[in-house]
Amino acid sequence: MDTYRTIASPGKAVFTEKRSRFLAFAFPVTTAEQALAAVADLSREYYDARHVCWAYMLGPDRLTFRANDNGEPSGTAGKPILGQINSLELTDVLVAVVRYFGGIKLGTPGLIAAYRQAAREALEATEIVERHRTETLTFTFPYMAMNDVMKVSRMAGVRVLATDFDNTCRMTLEVELDSLPAVQGRLTGIDGVTTD
Repeated sequence: MDTYRTIASPGKAVFTEKRSRFLAFAFPVTTAEQALAAVADLSREYYDARHVCWAYMLGPDRLTFRANDNGEPSGTAGKPILGQINSLELTDVLVAVVRYFGGIKLGTPGLIAAYRQAAREALEATEIVERHRTETLTFTFPYMAMNDVMKVSRMAGVRVLATDFDNTCRMTLEVELDSLPAVQGRLTGIDGVTTD
């Protein structure tokens, strides 16, 4: 697949079950460090909460993931949160659920259902978008080839990441995978272009 699904912006939801309040947050993230920093921020902001449980999924291949029950019985919080991310086939996303205990125990099935529902509502409060997988191309070219190279940089599915225009010019492009063969073909046809 040349595309993957993620969220465009953060989402938030509040879910109540037997007087326990679940504050659920969904964040777009691209690294584990970003995800853990967001969890740390929530833990500081909601320092008086009993639990801050979370799960994240990263990368277009959806191979990097982690879930944390943060003191809830094993498998009752992080796993159901991750399950909602999976059911929507999302990646590059963190969902964290802050729980304020309401005095009534929910039991294992109740906890699983509550964390699942809270995570689902946070994800439904965001905009889900489809993104293209990309590859980065870096190449050098003579200044005389500038016009031809600039035409390639304006092709569909291409974004310029970096440029260095001197006697020998250098450019880095981010190219959507489905546009890659056409872009490489055009670059190959320009005299003096060499890829790194």
